[in-house]
Amino acid sequence: MERELNEKCAVVGIFNHPEASKLAYFSLHSLQHRGQEACGISSADGKKVHTIKDRGLVSQVFNDQKLTTLKGSSAIGHNRYSTAGDDSILDAQPVFARYDLGEMAIVHNGNLTNAQEVRDRLIKKGAIFQTFMDTENLIHLIAKSEEHKLLDRIVDAVKKIQGAYSLVFLSRTKMFAMRDPHGLRPLSLGKVGDGYIVASETCAFDLVGAKYIRDVEPGELLVFEKGKEPTSIKIFEPTPKHCIFEYVYFARPDSDVFGKNVYQMRKNMGKELAKIDPVEADMVIPVPDGGVPAALGYAQESGIPYEMGIMRNHYIGRTFIEPTQEMRDLKVKMKLSPINSLIKGKRLIVIDDSIVRGTTSKRIVKMLKEAGAAEVHMRISSPPTTDPCYYGIDTPDKENLLAANMSNKEMCKFMGADSLAYLTHDALLQSVQSENDEYCTACFTGEYLF
Repeated sequence: MERELNEKCAVVGIFNHPEASKLAYFSLHSLQHRGQEACGISSADGKKVHTIKDRGLVSQVFNDQKLTTLKGSSAIGHNRYSTAGDDSILDAQPVFARYDLGEMAIVHNGNLTNAQEVRDRLIKKGAIFQTFMDTENLIHLIAKSEEHKLLDRIVDAVKKIQGAYSLVFLSRTKMFAMRDPHGLRPLSLGKVGDGYIVASETCAFDLVGAKYIRDVEPGELLVFEKGKEPTSIKIFEPTPKHCIFEYVYFARPDSDVFGKNVYQMRKNMGKELAKIDPVEADMVIPVPDGGVPAALGYAQESGIPYEMGIMRNHYIGRTFIEPTQEMRDLKVKMKLSPINSLIKGKRLIVIDDSIVRGTTSKRIVKMLKEAGAAEVHMRISSPPTTDPCYYGIDTPDKENLLAANMSNKEMCKFMGADSLAYLTHDALLQSVQSENDEYCTACFTGEYLF
């Protein structure tokens, strides 16, 4: 996929474990795919909340020396890719504050749709904001609440916000985890040693040896206190509308998200895609890495051989060469390289998970034809992305989304492909085994929740 849709944030919380900050560090490593702009960890030792955060990858921000300063048996962590907000270090998380009840840190995955409205009200009441993050609203809502206990203040605060959120709060002695009523963003609960872990994806559990218990329910608040089992409080009636793009692209294939394995869901999408507008070809190849599971499913269903016709270089970071057309084409070749001897003279079915602006897909088609491919048939394992997301995905405006502005025939011509077909909306829901309306598909339909 053209990496122009960015979800991007990951949260983790560790409670009652002697190596809490280290477990948070390793968990963030597992969740690095959800955000590469900045990261941070806050720990609590019963008396104080310690915080380290900075721009960069987890391995760049933290080392052994820094982790030893994050003392305590509880910790929360965050990987960030900006959605609402600026890209300064002030906008890295956790968000930390001292207030009348002590110290607190918050991490947030998602986007608050009424953030500006809430912020304006808070500013009129004298609040001074340090960042552009909607997450900071929660700090002020909690600090200004007239409730006397932190639990009651958190409940009071979340009742004033709207949008997508998986939240983890850390005080000096307690931890709280919360999902919005729709459960748009994922959050799972696990057991690690004598303590507990919550994380955006279960791949974090696998690395630290945690045992999955269940997902945090939509509208549920979990309270973690030392010497007690987690307490569950239903703040809102659940109305599940899980983000379908977790299955399409965002989550790691080895994670279980919304109760289902991501890899299997993507293979199912490929199988369904093979039934739509079939074409004769010599091989099925994925655009790595996102297209791999769907391409395997497509090959199994169609009977056309699967090959890794494109190799990806995983060690290419950002390049700052002047973005001329020639340099843009070179950047694609730096990341993706065709196996010329394999694809020369062959009719290819190329599987990708989605198309955003279409520019990267156009370059891939051009690259394959220059390598000698006889035909290039693009197949996309999700419906056309026609509308921006307001629930925590950094999508381009509608005028920059290819499928919102061109017909299928026009898109195919723009990319230079021999044919183009997308997975249908109904086939997508069938792929993820949905028998009811439990997924948000606004990016494909324009039907928003609020």
